Amino acid sequence: MTATTRRADNGPDAPGHAPARERTAQRLLASSAKLSFDPVKDIDWEAGPEPGRYYCPPRRLSLYGTPQWDRMTEEERIELSKHEVASIAAVGIWFEEILMQMLLRHAFDRDPTTAHVQYALTEIGDECRHSVMFARMITWMGVPAYRPARLAHELGRIFKAVSTHSQTFGGTMYVEEILDAFQREVMADETLQPLTRQVSRIHVIEESRHISYAREELQRGHLGPVRRRWEQLLIGLIIYFSTTSLINPRLYAAVGVDPAEGRRAARANPYWHTTKREMAAKTLAVLDRAGLVGGANRWLLRAAGVV
Repeated sequence: MTATTRRADNGPDAPGHAPARERTAQRLLASSAKLSFDPVKDIDWEAGPEPGRYYCPPRRLSLYGTPQWDRMTEEERIELSKHEVASIAAVGIWFEEILMQMLLRHAFDRDPTTAHVQYALTEIGDECRHSVMFARMITWMGVPAYRPARLAHELGRIFKAVSTHSQTFGGTMYVEEILDAFQREVMADETLQPLTRQVSRIHVIEESRHISYAREELQRGHLGPVRRRWEQLLIGLIIYFSTTSLINPRLYAAVGVDPAEGRRAARANPYWHTTKREMAAKTLAVLDRAGLVGGANRWLLRAAGVV
């Protein structure tokens, strides 16, 4: 095959991708039919929090190891874990709402009789349930629905309307993978709150299909050198704003820490930096192979604390 033919076939909608794309979608549809959940019924929302249990591993909290952490009582540390999990869940809802609209745009221009489009619609259904699940968990915790800052929120409004193929599936890969890495730890830790472990388990199982769909779709694209740098910059912005939005500084007030002080402490905290790098490592490797990590966005990745 000539280089010219390869380039022509590398577009995300090139005919040469149809068989592989359909096989992937058929496999994911079969998996969805076999193993999907209804969080309204499959989670015991009547069970109260168990005293003395964290909501996530303490070492994954943004203030872990800081002087502020050392001054907290055990009860305050557990309270901090509750608010940070709620903040991450609220950001998850925010991004899932963006993702659902991006997937609808993706499906809008394509043949609805294909398995590929039908899986996109199936994923939208999954994300609707996940958003409800996260919202109910926040209500169950009795904490505010923390939201991203105004700038990130308004940029999300633009992104969901104009994102390209690489931004749609690259952004999905990043956010879903970092949530997946975090929740895999939560679901496996028997010392944590049972409800947050069950929420994490449901999300991990169903998101594994979404991640596979996004990863394979991302790898089907082809970018020229100029377009690649532009896409790198936009992906860098997605990574920066989604990562820095995970922990809303307002939550620190719930444990007696001034929000501005808590934000500074988290930014300087080497343990929090390690957590972000570990959570992002897998997805950054995938984005790098797709040509979406480079000189145009590495400074943003450093600013986000993921490299």
